[in-house]
Amino acid sequence: MASFAGTGSYPLRRIIKVYSESSELPATSLLMATLSQSEAQSSAAQPATYSDAPGELKSLLTGAGVYSLDGKSWVRITGNDRVRWLNGMVTNSIQQLQTGQGCYNFILSAQGRIQGDCQVFAQDDSLLLQTDHSQAPTLLALLDRFIIMDDVELHDESELWSGIGLAGLQAAAVLEHLNIHIPIAEAPIVQLTTLQLNGYGEARIIAAHSPSVPRFELWTAPHVAAQLRDQLIASGANPCGTQAIEWLRILEGTPRYGIDIRDKDLPQETAQAHALHFAKGCYIGQEIVERIRSRGNVHRTFTGLRLHGEPPAPGALLEADGQKAGEITSFARVPVNGEEILLALGYVRREALDRKAVLQYPGGTAEAVVLPYSRA
Repeated sequence: MASFAGTGSYPLRRIIKVYSESSELPATSLLMATLSQSEAQSSAAQPATYSDAPGELKSLLTGAGVYSLDGKSWVRITGNDRVRWLNGMVTNSIQQLQTGQGCYNFILSAQGRIQGDCQVFAQDDSLLLQTDHSQAPTLLALLDRFIIMDDVELHDESELWSGIGLAGLQAAAVLEHLNIHIPIAEAPIVQLTTLQLNGYGEARIIAAHSPSVPRFELWTAPHVAAQLRDQLIASGANPCGTQAIEWLRILEGTPRYGIDIRDKDLPQETAQAHALHFAKGCYIGQEIVERIRSRGNVHRTFTGLRLHGEPPAPGALLEADGQKAGEITSFARVPVNGEEILLALGYVRREALDRKAVLQYPGGTAEAVVLPYSRA
């Protein structure tokens, strides 16, 4: 297979940048390039709130909230060896996916540390990988490094797609209003349906994993995304800003790579069991994951926390009986049942959780709570 020289910071040999029709470059142009942070930024920043952040959170929980997903990147993986090759790179089972099915994955170092996370979807003639823009340069460089004698190519298709999120108890009803009939996903499998939408062309509809409320992703060509968003709003969805989305993330207890999951963390510490498959065969970092499983535990685990006191500093440490017991990775004041409560995500040592030790941080105390956080 031909080898090419990349033009960015990483010497990527087989990453093909595919440009959309609305790009300044013609759609037929295939450029060998790498994603950069400047390329990855969405052209239209989403506001923190459109008018009423607590009302937007209520829509996401009990109604239907619509929001931007333009912080995501898409990579199409082609070649006859794609399934075997990617199955040896990620923590979940790729070879068991049927067309349209997807799963959540970690990508590990040989020492079992998490280098990134992604969703992978099976198509008839390819695999689709979705990850955050912020992770894309590192993950693509890592993946490319392990294409040795394999018939595999990575096609960066981020320019071709613009994403809209839709979440809430009434989200499916909003889609039904547009004659889009997508069943709610059953974890750990995620479902991707490709269809033709009247007036919008080809669309990818994902019934996404969500711990508390139905959640969907709609991906279309960038030039029709705004029109589709307006149609969703006209059908009953409420536009939501980044503040309400972050509140929902913390209520659900969904860790974010780079904030709650770092390259020092081990898979079982994150409590994301749906990212792991223990009978799939060999992959990078598997020996460490299997060793932890055979031991039966890790020393610390990801959990929700309700804080009593002042907002913590980023990365604030937790103590129990004067000993280090964990750390806080995310926090927010979240409106719940008419009051604001201080909720956080972080890691706590299992022995401190088991004996229900009093957890302290500079500025207050913390109690572990079950995720997703109950609003009752």
